[in-house]
Amino acid sequence: MNKILWNTLKQSPGVLGTALLLSTSAALATESPSAKLEPTSEVAPLASDANEGANSNIFTAVPPEGEPPAPMATSPELQSPDGVEFGLEPATEPLQLAQVQPEAENEVNISDLEQINEYSEVTDSMDFVTSVSQLSDVQPTDWAFQALQSLVERYGCIAGYPDGTYKGNRAMTRYEFAAGLNACLERVNELIAASVANLVTREDLAVLQRLQEEFAAELATLRGRVYALEARTAELEANQFSTTTKLRGEVVFWPGDSFGERSNYNVVGGPFGEESDDPTQTYFGYRVRLNFDTSFTGEDLLRTRLQAVDVPNLNDFDLNNTLMARTAIGGNSDGVEIDDLYYRFPAFNGRAQFYIGANSLDLDDTMDVVTPFNSSGGASISRFGQRNPTIFRGPEGTGAAAKFAFGGDGQFKLNLGYVAGNAADATEGNGLFNGGNTGSAQFVFEPTDELAFGLEYARKYFTNGDVNISGGTGSWIADRPFGDNSTTSDNLGFQFNWRVVEKVELGGWFGATWANQKNNGDDDATILNWALTLGFPDAFSEGDLGGIVFGMPPKVTSHSTERLEDGDTSLHIEAFYRYAFNDYISITPGFYVVTNPDHSDINDTIVVGTLRTTFRF
Repeated sequence: MNKILWNTLKQSPGVLGTALLLSTSAALATESPSAKLEPTSEVAPLASDANEGANSNIFTAVPPEGEPPAPMATSPELQSPDGVEFGLEPATEPLQLAQVQPEAENEVNISDLEQINEYSEVTDSMDFVTSVSQLSDVQPTDWAFQALQSLVERYGCIAGYPDGTYKGNRAMTRYEFAAGLNACLERVNELIAASVANLVTREDLAVLQRLQEEFAAELATLRGRVYALEARTAELEANQFSTTTKLRGEVVFWPGDSFGERSNYNVVGGPFGEESDDPTQTYFGYRVRLNFDTSFTGEDLLRTRLQAVDVPNLNDFDLNNTLMARTAIGGNSDGVEIDDLYYRFPAFNGRAQFYIGANSLDLDDTMDVVTPFNSSGGASISRFGQRNPTIFRGPEGTGAAAKFAFGGDGQFKLNLGYVAGNAADATEGNGLFNGGNTGSAQFVFEPTDELAFGLEYARKYFTNGDVNISGGTGSWIADRPFGDNSTTSDNLGFQFNWRVVEKVELGGWFGATWANQKNNGDDDATILNWALTLGFPDAFSEGDLGGIVFGMPPKVTSHSTERLEDGDTSLHIEAFYRYAFNDYISITPGFYVVTNPDHSDINDTIVVGTLRTTFRF
């Protein structure tokens, strides 16, 4: 029997229970619950017999009361029911047990195959069993129990649950017993193939022959099922996409609208506009992502992502004219683009992860986001509500990072990274080190499974014409405190998340930024932002996520030119609920309100509403 058949039969969970209850002529009637099992790699040691020496073990099967003893093999050959020889061969040749061949005219019953399929499922909960009597929910009432007990104790061919019982309330069937019988047949064949044939006695071979005869039809049915699985496996292997690469996809439908007058006043750094009552129209955007995740060792990851996106940026001058209105997804890719291209691999026995990125290695890749709403396709619906924008946004894309875990359970983490924004541009003022770049360091502490803290520092450099201090959020002056002139910034952040009770999490962040104009060291600005988050994972059903975000988008609290400071305070108030229909489809209605947009009470409140639908495969 080939390896696939052996593995399939070995994994069948019903073996021991049925052996204890099965009579020689009737199906089992004992009730026993269904649960998943897994095969064990352990093998019960073979008992030794002092009379035969260390390498020659002889066992004697003891029949139950009232049953005749099993027939002894008196000739060097034993015949299987279909006439195939499986008896003892000369000592120099390996022994082989006969395998029951399916008859061509036998049809496989569909309900039987469904049962067999159930029994072949496995989990990580099975311990090795060395005696049938360890299974407390069955009784040794017939010869089949005694026969299988003897085989199990000597050859270690069956496994069971850790508590020694079967689960559920269903009758055990003859197919379960047949699967167990095949497992023991294969175990004996393994011993024979391993040139330890003298460990298998004629008495055991005779018992196996009798059991084969009793369950010939069931064995044939199982064999037919295995043939079908082999054919299906071969078909899948022949038509699989790749042996090393998995394709994962996400499609987001993003309808939305905003309400309120266009922001027509900002301190400086953004366009001024005339008042316009509700300038935006209802829109329907989309984003498509295809991730090609490749692993060469089983522990590393090469990610290549293709993306196409078309969702309006609500901060545009013709729309809301404020960065605070931006949704989690925005922009136009103008076709399909490579959005991610990086390689990750472990080191130091899995206590470290190293990243090398050629494109879109982002700051939330090189550092950990502790707060729970960092998915643009499945969490916060606003750009600000995802994560601390002054820490986790900036020059990024190409570079390297290393993440280290310390402590017995890895509760301490140190993340270091360097990424550049225009590394592929070799002209003056660009490149890997002379263009916009970010160096970062983060310390994460997770004292328990319910509590996590993060402390981050990032040093950023923005080139002329590519300044984005607050990550495209906050006021215009907070994003470009010195206009388009090259700027450096030192950014300090703190974040936390606490699972207060089951299905309720409290989190948030605080960020402080000190910016300096590179060409004029006397120009500086201080920018602050903060947020509190309340999460409700699996609120009504598994896969759901409710969220509330309350915070202040980045605000210039101090500037070397006093009139450039933000005079008022905007507040961001957001609520959303992701409802998961299943593992593949979810829908997220939500809205957020921005008061005093651009930190100016002259501007009217803006309300943004969305109805995001996400498909994942």
